[in-house]
Amino acid sequence: MHLSPIRTEADYEKILERIDVLMEQEPEIGSREGDELEILALLVEKYEEQHWQIATPDSKVSV
Repeated sequence: MHLSPIRTEADYEKILERIDVLMEQEPEIGSREGDELEILALLVEKYEEQHWQIATPDSKVSV
């Protein structure tokens, strides 16, 4: 697979589908597929951090 940054929602969905395929194969760490899975997971993590940030809870709010 050609690796490139995730720029669009379509890119994101395509990579998630590829991750699903790789996860089903259960590749060994260090194998070509294992390395691809690890890199894709990092790309997804970065994309999600940039586009779906979760606000830190305010510790000063009383219950």
